[in-house]
Amino acid sequence: MITPRPKRQLLLALLLSVFLLFSATAANEPAPRFNATTIAGERFTNASTKGKVVLLEFWTTWCKFCVAEADYVDKLDKQYRDKGLIVLAINVGEPKKLVKKYLEQHPRSCRIVLMEDTNLAAMYQANVYPIYVLIDRDGTIAGTQRGAAGERALRRLLMRTGLGGSNTDSDDE
Repeated sequence: MITPRPKRQLLLALLLSVFLLFSATAANEPAPRFNATTIAGERFTNASTKGKVVLLEFWTTWCKFCVAEADYVDKLDKQYRDKGLIVLAINVGEPKKLVKKYLEQHPRSCRIVLMEDTNLAAMYQANVYPIYVLIDRDGTIAGTQRGAAGERALRRLLMRTGLGGSNTDSDDE
């Protein structure tokens, strides 16, 4: 027999789970207003990215899945940058010195943003890594992906905006 106290705790945990599930920005909603500055000094906002497709990647240096997917993200950045894709790889919660040292050993071609230079991590509840958020050319959330799923999944996510089709150079396709 379950006593009333555990029932209340179970109900509270269930309600909290439902709240967290639905509190994240859903697809087809306008992207929250943001400001982001890359470590190279480039500034991005909702207004400056209007008409472009934006892929936000939330990552950390200690996340083995983030490390594994970095090459895919960089590959997509190179392939679609001239077609209007902006990739912002947002490092979450790590000091600038640590991130810069990491990037010396693991260079990235996409734009890197530190959490201190943006309000995006809090908006998208970045607490499991990697997290991808795709914003379409109209500034609407086109889709999200929580967790690593490989290049093919990232391409499928990009396809929601007309980018990310098959790539003849890819072994994963």
